[in-house]
Amino acid sequence: MCVVCRQLKEKKEMLRLVKGADDNIIIDITSKAPGRGAYICDNPECVEKLRKKKLLGKIFSCAVDDGVYDAIEEAYFGRGREQD
Repeated sequence: MCVVCRQLKEKKEMLRLVKGADDNIIIDITSKAPGRGAYICDNPECVEKLRKKKLLGKIFSCAVDDGVYDAIEEAYFGRGREQD
């Protein structure tokens, strides 16, 4: 289930994010990394809302660096966040 839109989708359509023992949040390409996981779907609105509302911080109960959100956008869209 996507943590943003709450829709159930196939795992292959989603990206798994994991908070490891060292409190770092990583993108889990294999879907087998140990730690607490959360999924986000490939909807661009969900990716934007994840950053805008800082949902990863709420989900994982920790501060999340903007670099994590940049990496998620890079994984989905092949680019970083555009600068204004």
